[in-house]
Amino acid sequence: MLAYRTMGKAELPALVLLHGFLGSKTDWQLLMPRLSRHFHCIALDLPGHGDSPALAETSQTTGFDLVVEQILATLDKLEVKRFHLLGYSLGGRIALHLAASAPARLLSINLESCHPGLDSEQARTERLKQDSQWQTRLLSLPLVEFLDLWYRQGVFATLNDSERQALIQARATNNPKALASIYLPTSLGNQADLSRMPKQIAIDWHYYAGKQDNKFLTLAQSWQSHQPISLTLFDQAGHNVHLAQPEAFCDSLIAKLRTHS
Repeated sequence: MLAYRTMGKAELPALVLLHGFLGSKTDWQLLMPRLSRHFHCIALDLPGHGDSPALAETSQTTGFDLVVEQILATLDKLEVKRFHLLGYSLGGRIALHLAASAPARLLSINLESCHPGLDSEQARTERLKQDSQWQTRLLSLPLVEFLDLWYRQGVFATLNDSERQALIQARATNNPKALASIYLPTSLGNQADLSRMPKQIAIDWHYYAGKQDNKFLTLAQSWQSHQPISLTLFDQAGHNVHLAQPEAFCDSLIAKLRTHS
């Protein structure tokens, strides 16, 4: 069973929140007091993160399936049958796999800065090669040094020095071996192209992106052009929209999901 934190009355519509790589259930703590006025919020620690155990050793191709199984088992124990789903970055990619596995349980799917999958075997092979190099760094470097390199990637270019240091400090309590247990098994290189799912699963699809995140802004606009996805863009936000613009993010999420409910 995964570690979790709940907030909000149990009779309200459930909202399950999945953080990104290196994060934890506490990543949503600024949003949950407000979201919990409208939803029964359930913030999970993904395997290898926060208070959840590492992902069991397995074939990399089944990593997503194992994570989805653990999420659904945790929700079963909490007696949560149907729910809105929100996933950020890695959490969004896991949310896609959960939707594929249990579409009837979803009220809506909400993806923040999430990649739907690479469209060629060559691209997946190259990405897996890159992620294998990051895995080596994760297991060989001091964690603070790894985190400094991680948050200097182009996708985090909007972070200033103080914001970067705050993230490094917050993530420095992670266990590198536990993180490594999930990193490669849920690599984008091990993920199929799931971009056609919105036409295949008849629920409300929402995507949230920061206008300063050029990579994922372009990706989201391209995805929306051929799939039924509602796209919401945020000023003065990069890859992590809910961190950069928590109030605006809550406003948008609540408005969309309350309309659905």
